[in-house]
Amino acid sequence: MKLFPEDLLYSREHIWVRIDGYMATIGITDFAQESLGEILSVEFTDTDSYIERDEPFGSIESTKAVVDLISPVSGSVISINEDINDDIGIINSDPHDTGWLIAVEMDDLDQLEDLLVASAYNDYIAQEEIDE
Repeated sequence: MKLFPEDLLYSREHIWVRIDGYMATIGITDFAQESLGEILSVEFTDTDSYIERDEPFGSIESTKAVVDLISPVSGSVISINEDINDDIGIINSDPHDTGWLIAVEMDDLDQLEDLLVASAYNDYIAQEEIDE
């Protein structure tokens, strides 16, 4: 059983969200980075662009796959983690903190109701592993 930070919310697409008012910092979960293997590159939508919940805001390429990053919330992208350009490895080494991807100013806090708390996300991935 993995331990996921309790202060984050999680999507079924293996994206985490840290909420501060209407500000959502978004990244991939430790489970996702482990499944992907070594991250090679990341592409994001531009700062100041608008992203829709359940739509891609970018993609991530690893040694195993290229996958879309599916946004758990709608809103305006206000910043992108520029540190990733200098050291992409932080996504693998610290996915829940310094390896964050984008920050979004959300439109609607009600969208958070569909996200999972840490224990529910843990149950979700345990079930997903059983189903494989």
